[in-house]
Amino acid sequence: MVATVISLQTTPPVIPRVPRTLIADDDPDILAALRLLLKSEGYEAQSVSSPAAVLEALEQSQFDVVLMDLNYARDTTSGREGIDLISRIQAIDPALPIVVMTAWGTVDLAVEAMRRGVRDFVQKPWENLHLLQILRKQVKHARARRNAQYRIATDRRNETRFQRELNEARELQESFLTTTAPALNGFEIAVNWQPAETVGGDYVSAFNIDDENVALCVADVVGKGLPAALLMSNFQAALKSLGSQDLSPAEVSARLNRHLYSNIPLNKFVTAFYGVVNTSTRTITFTNSGHNPPLLMRDDGECVRLRAGGSVLGGFLDAAFDQQSIQLRTGDRLLLFTDGLTEALNECGEQFDEEGLIQLLRDNKERSAEELKEILFSAVGEFCNETFEDDAALMVVAVV
Repeated sequence: MVATVISLQTTPPVIPRVPRTLIADDDPDILAALRLLLKSEGYEAQSVSSPAAVLEALEQSQFDVVLMDLNYARDTTSGREGIDLISRIQAIDPALPIVVMTAWGTVDLAVEAMRRGVRDFVQKPWENLHLLQILRKQVKHARARRNAQYRIATDRRNETRFQRELNEARELQESFLTTTAPALNGFEIAVNWQPAETVGGDYVSAFNIDDENVALCVADVVGKGLPAALLMSNFQAALKSLGSQDLSPAEVSARLNRHLYSNIPLNKFVTAFYGVVNTSTRTITFTNSGHNPPLLMRDDGECVRLRAGGSVLGGFLDAAFDQQSIQLRTGDRLLLFTDGLTEALNECGEQFDEEGLIQLLRDNKERSAEELKEILFSAVGEFCNETFEDDAALMVVAVV
């Protein structure tokens, strides 16, 4: 039998009011317990006991979530049958979330399953409340994804409408990238952003953590355009959530890394610089995750590169991150930027490069943050004839 791949929908998705769950386990007692639990919570539950039955059920009906064991009668120890089943489910319905159930002894297997696209896992014996919370979240996300797929397919049939929505997406992205920076006593902040296409994968933002601490971040998703913008929106949401907590830059970076490792494709990653400025002590504590080192231009012309940190985000599950604190002084100018600026090309194929930015900073170190932003972007734009091959973003912080 040749499985039909459910991709971008061209007809409105039919979403039943009652969430539909497909349960797969070769233990009849577990199936009975799960059916009873889900029925009591308003779910329509269909249970099967083999991988073949899972595939047959998916061919016949659409579900909101699959709750499945990794081990079956043919292979009760290695879990390979369950791992293979994950790929076959995704081939039939890529938008269908999969939640796996596993015992303590197979946690490593569950982690591998999540790397293959499983959305979450529950350990046996499960807690009913925890299981229901996971299922509710996955049903909500699955329905949102199906609706999004339908909207995208509809837009692709109408290029004018699709372009209009892209332009709206650009406005939305620009609004959370270049909104008015927080007013800080003794500091000026200016931000600019230029995607290579309508939307892009660069991120730059400053936001208040509390009355004394302000977060500064610049980041770059590998790639550009809409896919990079979608990944960056994921990054931005996770950062804002973590940044609002009382966490060090190193811990924020470590948690972002784990989140991205579990949620982005294997060939994608994010470089980022995350720093926290304490306005009372006039210090910046930061972690650099594989990003272009920000340039701190001192009043005397010394240029300090902020390098301390670790690897890119999303590339390695157990990556460790360092942090460093630096005292800021009146007259300092701090530049956070992405490689779209330094790698901008002129008509001869020459790059603007980092030394060009350093020289501009040194020559204009007495300018305000807003003036420096305009000078830097204008110089790069003139150099590349306003043709940016990659997304470009920068933030200028002036200590006054």
